[in-house]
Amino acid sequence: MPDINWALIAPLLIVELILMIVALIDLIRIDETNGPKWVWAVVCIFISILGPVLYFVFGRRQ
Repeated sequence: MPDINWALIAPLLIVELILMIVALIDLIRIDETNGPKWVWAVVCIFISILGPVLYFVFGRRQ
């Protein structure tokens, strides 16, 4: 089994975690979203880095 290069993977995991936390905090604080809040929470949690980005682009109402 090959060794994992954590120097490359750790920053990606940290960015993913920060994006998810910021998206979930924003989701809790905002009053209205495009679609149900629980769906956006599931998207943010289970679709890795792309989920929070999708929420910020399509989920927030202007």
